[in-house]
Amino acid sequence: MNQIEGVILDWAGTAVDFGCFAPVNVFVDIFKHAGIEVTMEEARGPMGMLKIDHIRAMLSLPRVSSLWEEKYGRAFNEEDVKKLYAEFEPALMASLSEYTNPIPGVIDTVEVLRSKGLKIGSTTGYTRSMMEVVISGAKAKGYGPDHVVTPDDTDSYGRPYPYMIYRNMEQLKLSAAWKVVKVGDTTSDIKEGVQAGVWSVGVAVGSSEMGLNEEEYQALSKSEKEAAIAKTKQVFMQHGADFTIETMTELPSLIERINRLLAEGRRPGCVK
Repeated sequence: MNQIEGVILDWAGTAVDFGCFAPVNVFVDIFKHAGIEVTMEEARGPMGMLKIDHIRAMLSLPRVSSLWEEKYGRAFNEEDVKKLYAEFEPALMASLSEYTNPIPGVIDTVEVLRSKGLKIGSTTGYTRSMMEVVISGAKAKGYGPDHVVTPDDTDSYGRPYPYMIYRNMEQLKLSAAWKVVKVGDTTSDIKEGVQAGVWSVGVAVGSSEMGLNEEEYQALSKSEKEAAIAKTKQVFMQHGADFTIETMTELPSLIERINRLLAEGRRPGCVK
């Protein structure tokens, strides 16, 4: 049948850790220790990538690169990347267990999807050792996908490469890319889905792209929430998303819509 067979979810900012704060705070800290003040926006920009790639991308930002040259009298090199990552990993591991709460609506949504016979896969920018902490914490709170793939499983070729999605498809026996939906909260997630040829969906509320924790989001007025959601959705669409949703609770109805499109012979990338 021409219907969606599986959904592949990102972790931080999509399924757990509202606002994706576990890694962003550590990125800011390690650069500060190196004498470079980075903004939250600069720290969030490459979110979703393998974390050493994320550090490399931050160092490549024109402002950050310029600050590095001013401080050290030379351009950054791979040794610098490795030193920063060596500081990043233990710092993240020390706090990661505090950021495993499922985002509101995720557990119920996954139950609805499973009741419809869909498989639930997942990809991440975290390494396998990081994910062991996240998987354990999230499972204790009621969330767990059918399969988890990290960049460690794809020879460190993380997002935006499509390989983690393909590993999920292989393990979950999903028959075609156009029968798969990828949901994430960063532009790296969107690019991963686009390059894999699956339906690529961006979720706004709780996302790293929006960059607000749950308390900050709930404190917004109705109009402020609408503006933040619209801005976030626009970024996802600009990077190739097929669809955007406000929250995960909208996903089951979106999949029904995609199934209708599939019945008409439509495919990912051909909706706009």
